[in-house]
This record gives sequence, C-alpha cells and structure tokens, in this order.
Amino acid sequence: MTASISDVATQAGVSVATVSRALRGLPNVAPSTRDRVLDAARDLDYVADPNASRLAAGRTRSVGMVVPLFTQWFFSQCVAGAEGVLAAGGYETLLYNIGSHESRRRFLTELPFRKRVDGIVLVDLPVSEAEMATLCEAGVPIVTIGLRTEQAPSITIDNYGAACTATRHLVNLGHERIGMISNLPDDPRHFHAPVDRRRGYQDVLAEHDLELRPELDVPGNFSLEGGAEAMAQLVAVDRPPTAVFAQSDEMAIGALKTIHDAGLRVPEDISILGFDDHDMAEFVGLTTIAQPVVQHGELAAELLLERADRPDAEPTHVEAPTKLIVRDTTAPRHPARRDGPHRPRRARPLAGPPRGLP
Repeated sequence: MTASISDVATQAGVSVATVSRALRGLPNVAPSTRDRVLDAARDLDYVADPNASRLAAGRTRSVGMVVPLFTQWFFSQCVAGAEGVLAAGGYETLLYNIGSHESRRRFLTELPFRKRVDGIVLVDLPVSEAEMATLCEAGVPIVTIGLRTEQAPSITIDNYGAACTATRHLVNLGHERIGMISNLPDDPRHFHAPVDRRRGYQDVLAEHDLELRPELDVPGNFSLEGGAEAMAQLVAVDRPPTAVFAQSDEMAIGALKTIHDAGLRVPEDISILGFDDHDMAEFVGLTTIAQPVVQHGELAAELLLERADRPDAEPTHVEAPTKLIVRDTTAPRHPARRDGPHRPRRARPLAGPPRGLP
C-alpha cells in the first residue's frame, strides 16, 4: 500500500503539520527534524510535490474554500494557511462565504463549484450525512476542517477535552462560580464546537460538585461585541462569577474591555480564559487554549492534494493538538471574593447603582 503523509509523520515521530512544512521547505522546522522527516519519506517512498500534483485531472487549477463566517479570525486564518500551500502548487483559491441560511441552502443544493474547482475544503461547516453524500457526488475531492466524516479526510481538535482543560484550570485556581461566554442558543448553523465545549465545561463543574447556573452561560456570538455584551450580563447577575471561560479569544477580548470599563480588575476581580490563541492574545496577556489554526488550513490543502493523487486511499483523519497557555488574565480566587467580584464602580454597560463588596 502506498505510504501517506500520516505514515511519514508516525515514522519520523512528528506531527503531520511538521511533515508538511519540512517537505515544502518552509521555515520554523529544526534542521534535525527536517532530516528525520526526509529520511522517513525516503524510506517509505513517499513523494509529495505540490507543483506536480493534479486535482481531478487539473482542469481548472482552482480550489474552493467554503466558510460560514469569513470575517471571523478562525476562518480567515484557516483560509490563509490553505491558500499558501495551494499557491505554492500553482492553484488559485475561490472563496465561498455561505453565512446566511439561504446561501448555505443554495450551495448545498445547486453545487455552484462544479466545473469551477478541482477540489473543495469545508471549514467548520456542519453538514448532515445526506448533504455530505450530495457534495461527494459532485466528483471532486473534499477535505473538512472541524468536522469528521467517513467520506472525506478531516482535520479536527478535541473540543470537549480542551474545554475540560480550560475549566479545570479555573477550578484548580479555587474558583467556584465560573461563567461561560458561548454561542447563540438558537444558532441555525448548528456548529459542533460550541456544543462540545459547553459539555466539557458542564462536566467539569459536575465533577467538582459546583453549581451550574443557567444565567452564567451567556451567548457572545463569537465576536468582540458579543463578548463585551455577554460580560456586561455576567457582572450584573446576583453573585457574579469570579472566573469566565469564553469559547473564543475574540469574545474574551471583548469581555476584557467591559470589565475595564466597569471599573473591575483582571484577574484580581475576575479571571478570563479564552480559546484559539488569537494573534492579539499574547499582547493582551490572555490565558487561552491554543490550537494551530493556520496549520489546519495548511494540512487541509496537503490532504486535498494527497487525496487527488490517491483517490482510492482511506481518508486520513488528523486530530490536531491543543494546549493551555497561562498568561496574565487568570489567577487564584481572591479570598475576599467568595460570592463573586465587587460590583462595578462605573457601570456604563449596566443598569442600576454600583454596590460595594458582597
């Protein structure tokens, strides 16, 4: 059986992303690691030359990137990663931004990419088995990011496990009242990641016999503005949380602004933890769960090229790693804050008079 990029990664003892970067001569790969990857590829007779690859007979030299929300950081970074690999192989990238329910319906029924692209990458687009079967019937290779199916190669992360890690970090710091900023409860797009992350958060609270209060799970719509508005709701509840897990860094950064505007301190009054390791996370000192977002796109492009060269091979499924990065926005619960942080001195986003310490 022909070796795959995953076989090379296993033999070299590195990630698939590292194999991809080493074989394409990209930076940030140690010389010793690059040599190990090249040796493994040579031993397995694995050859990956993007310039020689041909997708579906190479008719268009174009690849479609399908995203539901291109303006959000996660999606734009995935596209940027894939675009770099595809451009190196002589392929153009066509963007299909299907944020509305109607545009999604048209894309999945009319299949506008047929005869326009030689392959597509679905970026965190929830699709049913029937919808996936329809896409596959279009006759072009497909790779998914954020969704694992049996019909196509995929790149995913363990959202549940990562959320457990995030919540346990806050619990281990002594926080008992932990809020969450998440997705809209009636979001018609039905993304999987928010569901898995909420489940991890809830399960860890249950493990430690901590109260799960619905008013501490507030929607932030994965945006800066949404995170700011959600944080305003959280600090306004009776006995507000001493720590908050935001399901994205963008929402966490929005929350930080609300806390600052309300005259509260991070992490003395409220600890904040995000998800993604956004470009701005390090600059604002945000504790976060990091995932290799750009590498998701790079890997998706590599798997697409590989899939085109070996269409009968079993789909490759890669679970990318996540990592807790502790910075300045989380700290042990202040002993005087047993019932939550003090009320804001300047409640610009909130209604009602300020209060003192509980």
